[in-house]
Amino acid sequence: MFESILGLPLHPLVVHAVVVLGPLAALLLVAYAAVPRWRVGLRIPVLGLALIAAGSAFVADQAGEALMTVRGEPGFDHAEKGELAFISLLVLFLATIAVTVMARPLPAATDIVLPLVIAVAAAGFALFAVTQAGHSGAQSVWQGTFSLGVIGR
Repeated sequence: MFESILGLPLHPLVVHAVVVLGPLAALLLVAYAAVPRWRVGLRIPVLGLALIAAGSAFVADQAGEALMTVRGEPGFDHAEKGELAFISLLVLFLATIAVTVMARPLPAATDIVLPLVIAVAAAGFALFAVTQAGHSGAQSVWQGTFSLGVIGR
């Protein structure tokens, strides 16, 4: 199920969603927590984007495992970093739920601090983990330790 789509390996296709939507969800969560007047309009988009990013990371993780059985270990601890990226985006989704529940649209000044701290911590973790996973994957392809086997067929 997680191996290919239209004859192409699924993992490199889904990874693009993770590296775009993950950081976007992280930044949107911080904006949601930091700017109270945006909360009404951003509530559903921030939740939806965080869910899609976490779901994409799950599919990328599973597709990466399937690809590893066919092509072997990519090196540079990419599999472990990819798993951490999935975990970080799952944490980001859970933090998004927590922040959207606790952050009221028109809060008192003291009500801004805790949601913002949670948002920044979860976003920082997600940005770090997704960047590390993406870098190690690109490094393994660039240095030739891992080939998708698509080019030249």
